[in-house]
Amino acid sequence: MTEGKRHHRVVIVGSGPAGLTAALYSARANLKPLVVAGIPSGGQLMITTGVENFPGFPQGIQGPELMELFRQQAIRFGAEVLEDAVNRVDFRSRPFQLWTSGGVEISADAVIVATGASAMWLGIPSEDRFRGHGLSSCATCDGFFFKGRELVVVGGGDTAMEEANFLTRFASKVTVVHRRDTLRASKVMQERTRRNPKISFVWDSIVEEIVGEGEKVTGVRLRNLKTGETSLLPCGGVFVAIGHRPNTEIFDGQLELDQKGYLRTREFTRTSVEGVFACGDVADPRYRQAVSAAGTGCMAAIDAERWLESME
Repeated sequence: MTEGKRHHRVVIVGSGPAGLTAALYSARANLKPLVVAGIPSGGQLMITTGVENFPGFPQGIQGPELMELFRQQAIRFGAEVLEDAVNRVDFRSRPFQLWTSGGVEISADAVIVATGASAMWLGIPSEDRFRGHGLSSCATCDGFFFKGRELVVVGGGDTAMEEANFLTRFASKVTVVHRRDTLRASKVMQERTRRNPKISFVWDSIVEEIVGEGEKVTGVRLRNLKTGETSLLPCGGVFVAIGHRPNTEIFDGQLELDQKGYLRTREFTRTSVEGVFACGDVADPRYRQAVSAAGTGCMAAIDAERWLESME
């Protein structure tokens, strides 16, 4: 990427479902948006295999294929996609300034932030082998594929308890593996989980390795942190539920964040800076679904269009 300067009425940072939906609506409003895709581009769906809960695809669709369709539709109506990543911004005055890792300086009348959130993983080598093939970070997305299996959920907070309870709709048994001997989850979630007859617990333990045959998960190797003993727990799938990290590092000090690092919004998609809007998982610690991200992408684009009109 050669160095250069350019100006756009609307710049969208991120190219997942939220960013590309915002691009589609902005393009159809004749705003000629620029999407700075990020590296890698496409968001969390690029590492998702089968997507069966996105409306309009009754037979399901592969995550990367779905994102390519999003991209083609946005481009068809005039959006431009820059394969680069924003690494610095200045929102203190207008036009807003953004700089990319490829050396491009961009100014914008309005900015839509759609950088998403990244699932936190265990950091063990076998995750790369099984991610999308028996290893997941989203029970709502993938639980249906694990009917009748014994599953492992890793974590001890509210998210882990929600995932474990949800998975009992499909699994024959769910084992929660937690590194401590007490849960971090709220009392209500703890009680609900303990009452579920399909859920059991392994305490003071971590997953050292996910084991399997080919691309099929057959178990996890555990290590007890108090005794040092290792054991093999058979299972047919693993769900990691140790949290998500919003991709907001470059906006710290520029936009208001909540205690978990997510962008704070008001009046739907407006951030703390007039003319900067947020959509998708970067401002959503609750739902984190492709369809909800796309919905807020639509909202952010309409909010940005109306704000620009009000400034004329």
